[in-house]
Amino acid sequence: MRLEPLSPDHADDLWEASRDPLLWRWLPVVQPQTRAEWDAWMTAALERTDAGLERAFATVLLADGKATGSTRFLNIHPEHRTLEIGWTWLAPTAWGTGANAEAKLLQMEFAFDTLGYRRVEFKTDALNERARPALAGLPAQFEGIFRKHMLVRDGVSRDSAWYSVVEDEWPEVRESLRARLAAS
Repeated sequence: MRLEPLSPDHADDLWEASRDPLLWRWLPVVQPQTRAEWDAWMTAALERTDAGLERAFATVLLADGKATGSTRFLNIHPEHRTLEIGWTWLAPTAWGTGANAEAKLLQMEFAFDTLGYRRVEFKTDALNERARPALAGLPAQFEGIFRKHMLVRDGVSRDSAWYSVVEDEWPEVRESLRARLAAS
């Protein structure tokens, strides 16, 4: 698996990968139902990247070279050397393959080792019973629930569970992820 900067070249693969409604259960927007809606989602992601507000990636499988999901850096604060990893989703065919753990490893290696950031944070819906144990298993530190943190999916109020990894914890987290990937 590799991460590539999101580009229009990924649009067809990601459209196909994004068709399962389960992927969109915890994302902040309603699932695009038409190709025009999908193209608008891609355009928005690329515009936010071009503006420096986010950095979107396609998750690409090495076996076939197809994009099977996406993830982003967001809430990027170079002045504080902090950022968030989020908007992460994978086609169900990639679930349980280690692709998510590998994506997190690659993103954190880039954030900590290349960019010199001090903190990487993760936020998920407090009700997301799949993501919360996965984040704790990185291991990322649970920091609490931010009540009524945001409005998602056409105005639904979301409580968000916050997690983080800080630079002091990074070596242990890196080794944990490498061991998990070696065992899979």
